[in-house]
Amino acid sequence: MDLINSSVSEFTELLASKTSVPGGGGASALVASIGIALGDMVGEFTVGKKKYADVEPEILKLMEKSQKLRVDLLQCIEDDAVAFEPLSKAYSLPKEAEVRDDIMEKCLRDAASVPMHILELACEAVDLQREFADKGSVIMISDAATGVAMLQGAIKGAAVNVKINTKSMKDRAYANDLDGRVDTLVKEYVDRADSIYNDVWNRL
Repeated sequence: MDLINSSVSEFTELLASKTSVPGGGGASALVASIGIALGDMVGEFTVGKKKYADVEPEILKLMEKSQKLRVDLLQCIEDDAVAFEPLSKAYSLPKEAEVRDDIMEKCLRDAASVPMHILELACEAVDLQREFADKGSVIMISDAATGVAMLQGAIKGAAVNVKINTKSMKDRAYANDLDGRVDTLVKEYVDRADSIYNDVWNRL
């Protein structure tokens, strides 16, 4: 499945269809990649301008990081689909099968790992967006705010896609540890995203 190179129309058609993938995890990754792409665009409209010459080296570093994040997030669309497919098959195993619990547990961990990675990348992107909003061209700050709003949505989306898997895990210590990490990141970065968005809003 080559979801990364599908058209927007094809991707959203698949998303709306009665198929397991792409799902919420892949959609969150796509939204996050678009969110950080908007930050990179702020950078593109900042470099080369005399007014921002003092911050150009910093902006160039931010752009390099954001470009890598965008590519990594797009890869997560494919990774999420690959990780979820075995889980969807595991659910169909007979409940009395001896190996079912072990297979389910491994599949649940794998399925939770990708949205967890998406969550972490989206949080990293929020930190970059803070700097794009503060140091980038003032005529582009609405794009920084749009980007951070999308990243906040991606954070929330990735988080619930971790928790839907931890909910079914037998190993509650592992599940609770993962849930704790999710809770911490969501609390911190939803607030950070709100702060960036509101700062930009108040500058308009």
